[in-house]
Amino acid sequence: MGKYLVRRLLQIIPVLFIISFIVFCLVFVAGDPVALMLPEDASQEDIDQLRTSLGLDRPFHIQYFTYMQGLLQGDFGDSFRYNASALPLVLERLPATLELAIAAMFVAIVIAIPLGIWSATKQNSSLDLLATGGAVLGKAMPNFWLGIMLILLFSVTLGWLPVSGRGTFAHLVLPAITLGTGIAAEMTRLIRSSMLEILNQDYIRTAKSKGIHDFFVVNKHALRNSLIPVVTITALQTSTVVGGTLITETIFSWPGLGQLLIQAVNTRDMAIVQASVFVIAFMVILMNLLADLIYKVLDPRIKYN
Repeated sequence: MGKYLVRRLLQIIPVLFIISFIVFCLVFVAGDPVALMLPEDASQEDIDQLRTSLGLDRPFHIQYFTYMQGLLQGDFGDSFRYNASALPLVLERLPATLELAIAAMFVAIVIAIPLGIWSATKQNSSLDLLATGGAVLGKAMPNFWLGIMLILLFSVTLGWLPVSGRGTFAHLVLPAITLGTGIAAEMTRLIRSSMLEILNQDYIRTAKSKGIHDFFVVNKHALRNSLIPVVTITALQTSTVVGGTLITETIFSWPGLGQLLIQAVNTRDMAIVQASVFVIAFMVILMNLLADLIYKVLDPRIKYN
């Protein structure tokens, strides 16, 4: 496993290099941020002077070379909006986003695993139809609509939970449910289909023939093997979760990375955009690596070659 881990870590370097190039190209063609940094009545001389001071008048390859020099030193440039280095600003918001993402995954797991198991063990029953129908509905509901409905019900009408902000557990409940519902829907369907396949295996029938109680057969033998595809889809959904936080954080004014990135895009604060996308990409890569390592825990027969 050690050699495999080292090889995977080394593979991260060219991937991040490609991502950095793509992000820089997208930012390069996104438009001139100088127009937003100066008032509308600014003279052409002021515009040219600011563009020169920012290095935006230089050719593409020179700008990219300068960008890579700073990136290798952990410097993505300064945010013109906050007048501070971009990377520390992004890392300052990252814990709030991680808190929301982890809470959303917890909500998804709490909902999906019981529903997926019950749906598989009670195939074609009313519970199965209810669970699969709920999964389809949860997948179909947009995050922004669900978030607004939850605010109207639990904050405006009932007054149980705060509308926005971060600070207490109550502030986390609605954003976590909003973000976790769509993930739970996908996981429920996957656990159900995986469990149905596992429950038809010979070793499950053998365990039942030995008189082992169905509870232990399902939770000890079947569930563990059925979680391998769930781990895969969870890792692949990391980008979806992060993308969902962009909308969820905006709706609930959650002071995380998603809200910072949306504001940076609207104001063309390209240093923040580049640092945010780079950090998000690094998180997605690490989650996929973690998923590969979890496979070994779930199934010791898996070999890393």
